[in-house]
Amino acid sequence: MTFDLYTTLYIIAIIAEAMTAALLAGKLEMDLVGVFLLGWITALGGGSIRDVLLNHYPLSWVRHPSYPLITGFAALATIMVAQHMHRLRKLFLLLDAIGLVVFTVMGCQVAMTEHLSVVCVIISGMITGCMGGVLRDILCNDIPLLFRSELYGTVSVSTGIVFLLCSHLVENRNIELIIAMVFGISFRLLSIRYNWTLPRFSYRS
Repeated sequence: MTFDLYTTLYIIAIIAEAMTAALLAGKLEMDLVGVFLLGWITALGGGSIRDVLLNHYPLSWVRHPSYPLITGFAALATIMVAQHMHRLRKLFLLLDAIGLVVFTVMGCQVAMTEHLSVVCVIISGMITGCMGGVLRDILCNDIPLLFRSELYGTVSVSTGIVFLLCSHLVENRNIELIIAMVFGISFRLLSIRYNWTLPRFSYRS
């Protein structure tokens, strides 16, 4: 049951991330290859970086070759419904929050199966949750969302900590997942709703 739940949420997450990447590709007037690749890199990039850093092979998309196709075609499908996307903004905010939380939890799990330290587990979760978006923003010549004042990396780190605590306090893995997801998604959506930010550093000589 846990595996099926994780898999279902993971598929939803990579599709949502691919579609949001496709919208950015459209704003930059990329061709179809650019849309396909940006969707793929955004959805699967964080997990790939994590696996390389942790020497965890094969990579998830190598083990499941359907994932690049799912993300790529989800990005291309976005082209056909792009003009209606403004009506689905709230839905995409929710799906993006789900993606961030699911990727973070899965990154933590990978590090935990390797019996790594607490710090490495939290960093693994953040890399999985955030680095796909960093790659997307770099390729689009933009400052990554992770490095701005918006609470994105903070949500990922906090979710990883909650999940790690639950793994020691709760025996049921489904409950661990549910608690971490409720916390992470609520934190992310509340930060958007009330415009919570971290202090900014501004230096001008």
